[in-house]
Amino acid sequence: MAKTYNNLYPKIYDFENLYQAYLKARKGKRYQSDVLKFSANLEENLITIQNELIWHQYQCGEYHFFKVFEPKERDVAALPFRDRVVHHAIINIIEPIYEQRFIYDSYACRVGKGTHAGADRAQKFMRIVKRNHGRVYALKADVSKYFASIDHDVLTRLLNKRIACLETMSLIKVILDSTPSPGIPIGNLTSQLFANIYLHELDEYCKHTLRERFYVRYMDDFVILHHDKQHLHKIREQIEWFLASELKLKTNHKTSVFPISDRNGRSLDFLGYKIWPTHRKLRKDSIKRFKKRLKKMQQQYAAGNKNLPEIRQRIMTFISHAAHSNAQTTIRRILAKAVFKKQ
Repeated sequence: MAKTYNNLYPKIYDFENLYQAYLKARKGKRYQSDVLKFSANLEENLITIQNELIWHQYQCGEYHFFKVFEPKERDVAALPFRDRVVHHAIINIIEPIYEQRFIYDSYACRVGKGTHAGADRAQKFMRIVKRNHGRVYALKADVSKYFASIDHDVLTRLLNKRIACLETMSLIKVILDSTPSPGIPIGNLTSQLFANIYLHELDEYCKHTLRERFYVRYMDDFVILHHDKQHLHKIREQIEWFLASELKLKTNHKTSVFPISDRNGRSLDFLGYKIWPTHRKLRKDSIKRFKKRLKKMQQQYAAGNKNLPEIRQRIMTFISHAAHSNAQTTIRRILAKAVFKKQ
């Protein structure tokens, strides 16, 4: 029988937990107007949140909706700062319950994981299959409209498997009920954990039921590597049945089984890289976006709307990403042409 956890709610509204949640919520945003306003009366605002939680009077604020266009167009919903503090307070308490149960090869929104580690792991698996069998095939899949397809009832059932604290589940219901079902907002911090909990069911199915050794998932993108093409086609059918019947999800039209070629043939396009057993390249659209971003930053700097430390940080982030590929020469060539001058 699965271990369950009770008496979590007092830990969520504990003042020290709320303060730590505030510090996490403001990280990198401390000079934004809503953060400054909240911080100006910090103790009073935290006590107000604490009282609302204690007396079960907390309600979500209004969402601010906007679009992001990189790396692809997505609808994002953002809550006011005080609500983001509450979300961090919840995550502080319930995330450790699930973190110890997540499989090793789940790489999204987890400490010590991320895109670089996920790409490294996929390439390692590729090399093992290639070395042992002389060939490697990939089942590359992602879930269609994942965040917008997460069913609230299914998610609640999965959360109830571990969380026996009714007050905590009642608070989570307030958050879920703030948006239509199916779907959870991409911008919510809790959504990241809920999304990982939801597809942890797929992780266990692939690793323990199907017994697929070479499986890697990053949020709704996942890959299985194997030497037998027909085996992967069979696995694909079983996974699509499981997603539909257990999680009310489906894979998108790009899901496919294909061979990984040597050198410059077909690669595994995964986590921002084109990956072969022998090497790794940046995706062409990633380089194109970096050039476009660099040009925009040059214009902003010239107009006095961006300073050099900000620009340096953005560039170093991309260089760090590029360093995990064979693209250093390309990046140096691009940066050599980038000149930042005031008007």
